[in-house]
Order: sequence, then C-alpha cells, then structure tokens
Amino acid sequence: MTGHDSSYPQERTLSVLLVDDEKGYLEILQKRLKRRGILITGAPSGRDALQTLREQEFDLAVVDLKMQDMDGIELLKIFRRMVPDMPVLMLTGHGSQEAAQEGLRAGAFDYLTKPCELETLMKKMRAAARLKRAQS
Repeated sequence: MTGHDSSYPQERTLSVLLVDDEKGYLEILQKRLKRRGILITGAPSGRDALQTLREQEFDLAVVDLKMQDMDGIELLKIFRRMVPDMPVLMLTGHGSQEAAQEGLRAGAFDYLTKPCELETLMKKMRAAARLKRAQS
C-alpha cells in the first residue's frame, strides 16, 4: 500500500491560511492537513495572518473566532476588504452560535465548532474552494 490517499483523486492542491492563537492546536492541525496534501500556512495571530496574506495568495482561510490580539470577526472583515473572493471558514471553541452567526453575516463561508472532525473540515474546505473557483 502506498502513502497516497485515493479518496481525493484529481483535486488541485488547496492552499490554506490557518489562523489560531492556540499554538498546540495550530501545530497539530497543520500537521494533519499537510499529511492530507493541503498546502497549509499557519499564523499564530491576526497580525501574523494579515502579514502573511500580504505576501502570499490562498484558496481559503480557516480562522479561529476568539484570539488574543484580534477577534476572528474583525480579521474576517479585513480579509473581505483585502481579498473579497477568498472564502473564510470560522472555527469556534467557545460554542458561541451567536458569534458564529455574526461571522456568517460578516461574510464567512461557514463555521465549525472545535475540536471538529478532520473530515468535516476537509469537506467544508473543498466546498469553499469549489465555490471560489465557480465564481472566478
């Protein structure tokens, strides 16, 4: 058996910006997504994410809702101005449906409560990338 996962045939590799200030969670999720062929760039803060987005293009971003330096909704709104067609998935570990709904109103593609199943995250990321390609 090879290391290739045939459940993702002929898909273009996704380039994803992952923003989360929980260092351990960020590192683990980066490793797990890399193993599934995702080009993942991690940012441990909103400020780092903005700098990274200025230097690089991404198919989509996955952003934690609650961060120390910058609220995920605030970051989402800045992303919308910088790259209007980049889908953003929100992650919330705080179970705040109200905040997640606010994210959707602010232009998020969707949201997930963390910890989320990796396959669920992968499906949402692929759906967001398909939508972006369809709108291009």
